[in-house]
Amino acid sequence: MSVSTAEPTVISLKNPLIRYLLATRPPFLLASLVPCLLGISTAHHDGIAIHVGLALTTIVGALLIHAGVNVLNDYYDSLNGTDAINQERLYPFTGGSRFIQNGLFTPKQTASYGVTLLAVGGLLGIGLSFVSGFGLWVVGAAGIFLGWAYSAPPVCLNHRGLGELSVAMGFGILIPIGADYVQRGVFSWAPVFAGLPYALLVANLLFINQFPDRRADAAAGKRHWVVRLGPERARWGYALIGVLAYAVLVIEVMQRKLPTAALWALLPALLSAVAAYQLVRHVHRLARLRPAIAFTIAAMIAYGSVLAGALMVV
Repeated sequence: MSVSTAEPTVISLKNPLIRYLLATRPPFLLASLVPCLLGISTAHHDGIAIHVGLALTTIVGALLIHAGVNVLNDYYDSLNGTDAINQERLYPFTGGSRFIQNGLFTPKQTASYGVTLLAVGGLLGIGLSFVSGFGLWVVGAAGIFLGWAYSAPPVCLNHRGLGELSVAMGFGILIPIGADYVQRGVFSWAPVFAGLPYALLVANLLFINQFPDRRADAAAGKRHWVVRLGPERARWGYALIGVLAYAVLVIEVMQRKLPTAALWALLPALLSAVAAYQLVRHVHRLARLRPAIAFTIAAMIAYGSVLAGALMVV
């Protein structure tokens, strides 16, 4: 993923529309787009005729909710001081968007913007429910709650070591289920099987991102697993989660939960392996973790894209 490493400033971002767009961290919204495609592809694979309009509305709604969660995460990390004291961040991967810290938005503007994005995304979901079924309310409400509770007090899931579980559930399970449900009109296990390896890869992205931020997070009271275990032990957790993700895919194919063509999604394991090696080798040289994070993102996106493509064509 090619992204600029220059932090945003008032001078560099004079256009207010561009500011509002970039505050959502748009490159990372791919993490929501891909599981939408997974859910749509599982419905198609099961013989459901895809309604393009509903599919596009689903994607837009998911992107808006994800954008709102990103913005609110910046707001809550400004309240607890995490981003302000983070001197080892690897922008744009870690340390937040820097919009509050660099004076582009006030905390109040950030909070209002995040809530607005969530509200618009939620309204789109409610509209979809009148077409597809009110089971979508459950999925949407759970997703919005997890996104809010990830960093918002008093829940603060990431502070309690539940960040990986929450992002895995939100991106890898709930979004595919919701996208599939919009097309199918009933709940199915198919998007769960397709999304579970992706969920683990998303969890691994959060996990590796916590290494550069660990000192600031610890100072702000965030007791996630990298802080709890320390870098020497935690670095092996990345490889373990990655191996589990691809092992689950193989098991699901063997049990015929997914078609044989789904094994093409094992190819991104090479990217995950390179990232794991780099993390183990450079765990104390934080500036050298940037490629490992990029490879982690690439593996996550590639897995979901290849699997969605395989399900669409077989």
